[in-house]
Amino acid sequence: MPGVSAPDFVSLQAALRGRYAIMHELGRGGMGIVYLAHEVALDRPVALKLLPPALAAEPHLRERFLREARTAARLSHPNIVPIYAVDEVDDFVFFAMAFVDGETLGQRVRERGPLPAAEGTRVLRDTAWALAYAHAQGIVHRDVKPDNILLERGSNRALVTDFGIAHVRDGTASAAGEVVGTAEFMSPEQASGEPLDGRSDIYALGCVGYFALSGRLPFQGDNVGAVLAKQIGETAAPLATAAPEVPSRVGRVIARCLAKAPADRFPTGEDLAEALAQTAPVRRELPLPLRVFVNQNREASRHSPAVIVLAVMFGFPAIMSVVVGGVLGPPAVILIVATAMVGLPLASVLRRARRVLRAGYGLEDAQLALKEDVERRREELLFEFGPPGWVDRALRYTTIGALAITGASFGAMLMSGFPYTGSLWGVFASSATAFTLSGLAYAARSERRRDIWGGRWLRFWKSTLGRWAFKIAGTGVQHVRTASTATYRPTELALGLAADHLYQALPKRTQRELPDLPDVVRRLETDAHSMRRRVEELNDLIGQVGDDDRVGGERRAKLREELRTTRDAAQAKMLEAVTALETIRLGLLRLQAGTATADGITQDLAVARGLLGEMGELAEAAEEVERALQEPD
Repeated sequence: MPGVSAPDFVSLQAALRGRYAIMHELGRGGMGIVYLAHEVALDRPVALKLLPPALAAEPHLRERFLREARTAARLSHPNIVPIYAVDEVDDFVFFAMAFVDGETLGQRVRERGPLPAAEGTRVLRDTAWALAYAHAQGIVHRDVKPDNILLERGSNRALVTDFGIAHVRDGTASAAGEVVGTAEFMSPEQASGEPLDGRSDIYALGCVGYFALSGRLPFQGDNVGAVLAKQIGETAAPLATAAPEVPSRVGRVIARCLAKAPADRFPTGEDLAEALAQTAPVRRELPLPLRVFVNQNREASRHSPAVIVLAVMFGFPAIMSVVVGGVLGPPAVILIVATAMVGLPLASVLRRARRVLRAGYGLEDAQLALKEDVERRREELLFEFGPPGWVDRALRYTTIGALAITGASFGAMLMSGFPYTGSLWGVFASSATAFTLSGLAYAARSERRRDIWGGRWLRFWKSTLGRWAFKIAGTGVQHVRTASTATYRPTELALGLAADHLYQALPKRTQRELPDLPDVVRRLETDAHSMRRRVEELNDLIGQVGDDDRVGGERRAKLREELRTTRDAAQAKMLEAVTALETIRLGLLRLQAGTATADGITQDLAVARGLLGEMGELAEAAEEVERALQEPD
């Protein structure tokens, strides 16, 4: 690319004097050099894109640059860098656009690795909206790539720039058959020099998404020709092979963008943006009591490693001293230490649960709140620290090895009568120290990326122990589950919550006539929610079977048909369960209003019990279909 020599740069400064004060060069690409400048009249920073004088001397290139810059200046959208002015001064041809303080998507990925799925999806959605707007104005970008997408510092808003080689659909932009763009992000029809429409940009954005989420290009080659040949004739490997952590729904959206035939892609940028929006998890504001519960668990997670270290450093030697010295008697001291180690954390756990219950929320509310927090935190940590490296692997193996040596030496000491001196004691002490130090280092590094303790608290509250903790904590608490959390619950959980609320409000005599209603409602609620997740999993599996070239064509069609049948059946049962919950809720409302009897609800419960059995059988059938996927051809 011809540049601007020092004399030409001085001439440029002189030509623009009084209008723009040029600061320094920002970058080069496409058909121009970009400078950071200060617009004098409006006192604002701008980016000046200059057509190098050597190219400006060519009349057709000069005219094309001006024409397409003026076309791009018509675009006014929050996700498109606006162009303020297009002008010619002496031998210089340029346009002035808004200066975006930030970095390009390409810089971001090259310097810090792939984007987390949620952030990458948001960037792609912003870009799709921008392209949809441009396409509606009759403009095809033709060079959608990571270096033409800017990420604004602070807001992280994505803005598309460099419409300088855009193709206007009036046939006046470039010669027929001309190939302009970047090979790694070029659609098959663009690589072949065929007529283009907005779906060509959709393909390019699919390449951008593949790169942004995996850090790898869908097609690479030794030269431009090799890359273009792959764009035309090869199918990209599924995104899951390059970025397994990216949700399969996102992978399917990218795969559709990369379809070779334009008709198989998303027809418009709006459709693509809508598909991307549906892949993003919905996070809503938690009620205050649940936010406090989440924060208390996170605070306890910070202290957990210290508690374990203190227990190892002081509790174990104390027990060993008692066993060897006989002070106070081993059973008594062991009981005291065990009580202190278990009782204090247990008291804290019960206190947390009791506060949630007294605020009118239940165990499921606490589980959902903690689950959202853990998922959000893990996403943030992975973005901040990246995946595990060789240091993490070395610490892990060291910890396992030290633990094995510690156990073996302790067994030998047990057989030798616990000598305080000698080689056995030295091996035990050094290996125990190595285990403690390497284990703490490994746990700390793992915690940085995976929020281990947050995940363990979530598993605890979902376990039998967690349920018992809530039951014990609820002793004497006169609470009624509220429906305020229904705003972030699926329908079946919201209906179950409302039914439980109505049941608790019934007179005790009426409750005794319907003793198994809470259990049936809870099982319906749980099974319907499981069916909902199963439907989502089956949808993912259907997409995976379609993308997996390792599965033969005939077997692939059969598996997809079986998965669709199972998916449809699961969806139907989920809707039946939701209907049963709604029927029970309405029955309780009528019972409360005095227009129904408990006998009518008893019949509804009998129907619901039969439905529960059918959902159990369907779950087993779905598992059989999924196991069939693992069988070789």
